[in-house]
Amino acid sequence: MSQIPPFDKDDYKAFNCSRSAFLDRFLAGWKKEFAMETAVDVGCGFGFFSSYLAEQGFRVTAIDGREENVNEAQRRHPEVAFRQLDAEDPVLASLGTYDFVLCFGLLYHLENPFRTIRSLRALTRRLLLLEGMCIPDRKPVMELLDEGPTEDQGLNHVAFYPSEACLIKMLYRAGFARVYTFREPPEHEFYRSSFKHKRYRTILLASRSPMQHPELQLASEPGEPDYPWHSSFSRARWKIRLGLSKVRRALIPVKHH
Repeated sequence: MSQIPPFDKDDYKAFNCSRSAFLDRFLAGWKKEFAMETAVDVGCGFGFFSSYLAEQGFRVTAIDGREENVNEAQRRHPEVAFRQLDAEDPVLASLGTYDFVLCFGLLYHLENPFRTIRSLRALTRRLLLLEGMCIPDRKPVMELLDEGPTEDQGLNHVAFYPSEACLIKMLYRAGFARVYTFREPPEHEFYRSSFKHKRYRTILLASRSPMQHPELQLASEPGEPDYPWHSSFSRARWKIRLGLSKVRRALIPVKHH
């Protein structure tokens, strides 16, 4: 009996359903508001979201790094134009621009995620929706992790996993005007912390211009991190000095003219 591919397993299908239900809440409204017609799905796998975007009325291009994924996706979804391309290849940035860019479950599989984010910025005419795993750290950092040698992992099976703060900072530095989180993420345990585990994943919207929506929360670019070579003593001393300076400023009387 042949082994079921990871993308076709029941738990993966359920996960995709939670993400598509999330998209149902926003995408039609965005498509109409911004007159969006074209979309690209970067890291498409077997084309689940590529087909979803086509059903929403987009003209869709889809990209994946594995030839076998592209061939299977094209067989399943002939209405979509699929193309094999490594998302870390700088050629990605030269494919043109699309009204809507979708990148789900990809960046944390890459050795050079910042390079790919810069390429995604070049592809984006209006909106980029980015989803993936994030390490539980409030600082803008990445961890280099080994991955298993399966077809739903990275091409080289080692990758930099970013924190959410790192993703936000990279999106801003790549040139996006605004980055947003969502008040209500997809209905799945991966997007919420529990007594068993910390939050696994995040979903972010990056825009070329400011947006207004009741479920969007503007994410500020993370500031300067602590100097990593400071000792614990010098770091504590710096924080005390910063706190005292704030107190002194608060105590200075305001002169009225």
